[in-house]
Amino acid sequence: MRTTAFALAALAAVASASSDVADLTKDSFPAFVQGDSPSLVEFFAPWCGHCKALAPHYEEAATILKKDKINIAKVDCTVETELCSSQGVNGYPTLKVFRKGVASDYSGTRKTDGIVSYMKKQALPAVSEVTAANHDEFKTADKVVLVAYADASDSKTQKTFKEFADVYRDDYLFGLSTDAAAIAAAGVTPPAVVMYKSFDEGRNELEGDITDDSLFLFAKEHSVPLLDEISPDNFATYAEAGLPLAYIFIPSTDAKRDEVVKAVEPVAREHKGKINFVWIDANKISQFADHAKSLNLQEPTWPAFAIQNIQEMTKYPLDQSKPVDHDTVAAFVKDFVAGNIKASIKSQKAPAQDEPVFVLVADEFDDVVAEDKDLLVEFYAPWCGHCKKLKPTWDTLGERYANVKSKLTVAKFDATENDVPPSAGFRVAGFPTIKFKAAGSSEWISYEGDRSLDSLVEFLEANATNDINEPDSVEAELDGETEVKSGRHDEL
Repeated sequence: MRTTAFALAALAAVASASSDVADLTKDSFPAFVQGDSPSLVEFFAPWCGHCKALAPHYEEAATILKKDKINIAKVDCTVETELCSSQGVNGYPTLKVFRKGVASDYSGTRKTDGIVSYMKKQALPAVSEVTAANHDEFKTADKVVLVAYADASDSKTQKTFKEFADVYRDDYLFGLSTDAAAIAAAGVTPPAVVMYKSFDEGRNELEGDITDDSLFLFAKEHSVPLLDEISPDNFATYAEAGLPLAYIFIPSTDAKRDEVVKAVEPVAREHKGKINFVWIDANKISQFADHAKSLNLQEPTWPAFAIQNIQEMTKYPLDQSKPVDHDTVAAFVKDFVAGNIKASIKSQKAPAQDEPVFVLVADEFDDVVAEDKDLLVEFYAPWCGHCKKLKPTWDTLGERYANVKSKLTVAKFDATENDVPPSAGFRVAGFPTIKFKAAGSSEWISYEGDRSLDSLVEFLEANATNDINEPDSVEAELDGETEVKSGRHDEL
């Protein structure tokens, strides 16, 4: 038994020694992160599922980056609790980039190529010098590479490009060339910026006056593939692009997937720079079924198509009885661009109001908000444990203010069955979310207090415009007095 244990320990030691990911402790950590070259450190827990999924990509990236002298390490936070606490780690995995001991959050993807690309950018200056000698190698050094070609005397273009690179160094690889031979090899007339990329047409050019705005628009339009698969790894790229996003939902195993995607490509090309197009694997039910539903694609019928305007929080699903082909999608997108399609807003039917709390639905949202009343709304999910716990308190709150319904509405909104209309100006990211809007105001205030009745009452009385302690009518007040008098009579 002892022999077996010894053998396993020896094997573990060999495996650890063969890894290009360094295991750090509180003693070895300070020296590791003090170097001039950037280093990447993962703070993890052995039981963490996301950490386990990251592990093979992290190991592979460490091996690739080793030749560039970029160090990769990890810290087991179940062992090095004090170290992880000192680094502000509150979730796993947490990845941080260190340069001369100073930490910054890692914002790349958790795939091998994403880690490699991100850390290579960190190791380089914001803008690398490009000459005829390294031109061919540099322009293929990453998925997207931006190279500015300028005359040596053109300080204006060089300054603008360098300032842009300082801001977006995490997003792209930047190079600058004043070498006549390199400029000739690029086939451009300076000043010019060329985007070299490993997809679509492979190259785009920006010529003429180079400004911060022209660089931003150029990069935004051409750095995203014409029609790529979207996943959690690249969703942020599309979300931050500021363009509407058109989705083709289709299983990756569908024999006609390539055919459907190819059919839509001309539509994507026609609207390039105005709408980004992607396809999404509808096979990954656990990962993407809810996203289809969030775009109001209710039936699991694939392929399906929808457009989402992330900035405006609007969605436009194509009728799922229609085919996802070139002509149908082209007509739908044309109508969308022309503003001829109304945003889809999911709503329950307005119920009979027989509860102490007003049941708010999406179809009535704008009308209720427009009323000259103070408004307190709980956005909830039926399955949410915290919402279930809050319900008796919320009902009591509604009962407390039942005699001032002309001045105050206490409401609840099932955010799983209703969309928050874009007019609200906010998104619901968790449950329960409690929002207040004072009468005569268009501003929503988030309630951040505890969920006790006293705290909610205190909040309303501090923020309500109307006098919510004065009953709606004399009759209501008299009714209350009659009940009191009746009570006294009964006691006699």
